[in-house]
Amino acid sequence: MTIALRAALAFALLAGFYVLVGLVLAAAVFFDVYLFVDLHGRGVQLAALFTLAAAALVRALWMVSKKMGGEEPGVVVDRSREPVLWRTVEELAQRVRTAPPDEIRLVAEVNAAVAEDTRLLGLRATRRRMYIGLPLLSVLTVDELRAVLGHELGHYSGAHTRLGAPVYRGRVALLTTVEHLGRHPILRRVFVAYAKVYLRVSLAVSRRQELEADQMAVAIAGRAAMGQALDKIEFTALGWRMYMDSYMSMSGAGGNRPGQVMSGFQAMMAEPARRAELATAAREPAETSPYDSHPSLAERRAAIAALPDPPHAPDRRPATALLADPAVAAGAVENTIWSPQALTGLRPVSWDDMVASGMYELRNAEALHDLSVAGQRVMGTPLPYLDAAFEALARGQVTALERELLQLGWKPSPTLVGGVLGQALEAVLIRHGEARWRLSWSGPARLFYTDGEEVSLTHYAAKVASDPSSVPGLRSWLAELGVAPDFTPPADRPTAPVA
Repeated sequence: MTIALRAALAFALLAGFYVLVGLVLAAAVFFDVYLFVDLHGRGVQLAALFTLAAAALVRALWMVSKKMGGEEPGVVVDRSREPVLWRTVEELAQRVRTAPPDEIRLVAEVNAAVAEDTRLLGLRATRRRMYIGLPLLSVLTVDELRAVLGHELGHYSGAHTRLGAPVYRGRVALLTTVEHLGRHPILRRVFVAYAKVYLRVSLAVSRRQELEADQMAVAIAGRAAMGQALDKIEFTALGWRMYMDSYMSMSGAGGNRPGQVMSGFQAMMAEPARRAELATAAREPAETSPYDSHPSLAERRAAIAALPDPPHAPDRRPATALLADPAVAAGAVENTIWSPQALTGLRPVSWDDMVASGMYELRNAEALHDLSVAGQRVMGTPLPYLDAAFEALARGQVTALERELLQLGWKPSPTLVGGVLGQALEAVLIRHGEARWRLSWSGPARLFYTDGEEVSLTHYAAKVASDPSSVPGLRSWLAELGVAPDFTPPADRPTAPVA
């Protein structure tokens, strides 16, 4: 089936979806009116069924219309401030015989994309936008970036974005509709079946369009540049996800946020151990599905290898050479990562301080607080002294402590009390200046004493939790560190705006 025929079928299925919605609405109106003519039990059931279904459909479509609005991501690239990047994009647009975008935006994503505002189901274009991920600029060469941008402009040249806008909206509308028909199983099955057909057809069109856009990229920058760009994008995207999950997820803890997001990402990506880990992950074969929007990397590489390689003089400068001041651009894009509340409510700190405070809040603060509260409840002390928990252990009341910790929200575990005790003791060391969490770009953060020795309290805490005779030794050790018997955790734990 040709791409034109698939595209026509996708539009027909999109129109059919709205016809299907119209039929349900018409059935609801019909049975509601019919009740006034002949009121009986079966008619009431049908009227209620179709009326509730119609209400669910209307609500789903209304939510889709709300989702389509919103702020554009990233920051607008001003032509006067970034003339080289603009000239590059305009020159590439001429190469693929299409109009350049009306707007370029730098975004905090490992991606490049184009979009087009359209009317009349894509027949008329109103405004074009290009999105360029700043993390990409930090890893690609100029040649590889030209291939990526040529690929995206190829979507304009093939009118892919005009097709994509209404088809994408159709996908969102269908999936949102299915989501909101959970209480209408029969009708939901009808829309699920329709959605599967629509998605398979429309996504097959998308995959073919990606291969066509790859042809444009190769014609501009050659096979090597496009192939290398694909590999780097895959590798960098894996790294970005790891960075966001393992490091940026600490944002907000302790009322802090990292002051430099992009430089932190570059530092992680420069770490040899991390690069080896990401390289191993990138070599894993990816699963494919008829519901994929892009062909597999293997399919794209094979298609690129079969294309003619044009004569080309490589430009191996870093892609950031196209920016007037990469540091200024990074700062502007980083500000778009945070919510307005986070920008004003969270302190920008170095990554060393971010990890130190973040790990304390995420691993230690709750353990210290809850163990002290559990000790207060078991021993009946007026305040949540940490030593009250030690006294409970000395009296063999580990089961009572465990029960209180479970009530405070901890999950059941055979080593619950020992685990919480270990984390609480780490917290005591940190609060008394005896230890600090250290940043590592190659793996998890680690806790070290001030003399450089790594803190390891897991086995010791487990022994104390299981042996009441170990408590006096624990108290003596803490007394040597200057921990008073009446030590209590901070009364108010900091709460941070959502990052």
